[in-house]
Amino acid sequence: MKGILLAGGHGTRLHPLTHAVSKQLLPVYNKPMVYYPLSVLMLAGIRDILVITAPDQTELFRALLGDGEKLGISIEYAEQPEPNGIAEAFLIGAKHIGDDRVALVLGDNIFHGPNFPTLLRRHARHIDGCVLFGYGVKDPERYGVGEVDASGKLVDIAEKPAHPRSNLAITGLYLYDNDVVDIAGGLRPSARGELEITDVNRVYLERGKAQLVDLGRGFAWLDTGTHDSLLQAGQYVQVLEQRQGVRIACLEEIAFRMGFIDADACYRLGVEFGSSDYGEYLRGIATRET
Repeated sequence: MKGILLAGGHGTRLHPLTHAVSKQLLPVYNKPMVYYPLSVLMLAGIRDILVITAPDQTELFRALLGDGEKLGISIEYAEQPEPNGIAEAFLIGAKHIGDDRVALVLGDNIFHGPNFPTLLRRHARHIDGCVLFGYGVKDPERYGVGEVDASGKLVDIAEKPAHPRSNLAITGLYLYDNDVVDIAGGLRPSARGELEITDVNRVYLERGKAQLVDLGRGFAWLDTGTHDSLLQAGQYVQVLEQRQGVRIACLEEIAFRMGFIDADACYRLGVEFGSSDYGEYLRGIATRET
């Protein structure tokens, strides 16, 4: 399975923070925002990843993430000249996807919860259609919403409905079979001039090949697109990390736990971070596991 991380757009809701830098490079507590969605792809076992950025931000992302070799993965880059919709990612990334399945994650989404890696890998293993992830919210009218029947089967998708019949918001993580490239290529821009991901999902729904997985209570899905939500996400990460003594979205640790790199490589990466808490954490993990 291939991975795409969509980190384009102008982040206008976060101005003036994003006048000069992509919002996905802003800090969420102690790590760049992009670490969090990238960690999701890695936890799914995906090692071949395309990062799509705005043209003036590509080199900043490259300076931060490199080619992924240190993490035992491959990271390539592509540009989205204008924010023409989430579904455009499949057109930009068509060559990257090839004839494989693909996972798409939005660069400002944070996912954290019990058994999340197991859940991801289970659904990524066999895909016939698309797998969406739902999260219960108190204001579903702000989101794309999935409606399920009594058996949990997805029966409808509505984009920002005035009178939602469900509280399950569709999150910014999507798993697709290879048909998604052709489906995205056949879309027409919406009234706001974008290729809508909801239109892609509706095609799968009409084919009877769309599944919605309810992430459930006890899980956290955070969208960091506003000043308040960015601050709240940082506070969430801060509390959990300080209480539990672990790191959320620590890419180097994930690479080690997933078997992408060995303990020696993890330790060397810790050394590169010097005397920082982050570097000390990595060195401690590598030392304990040898």
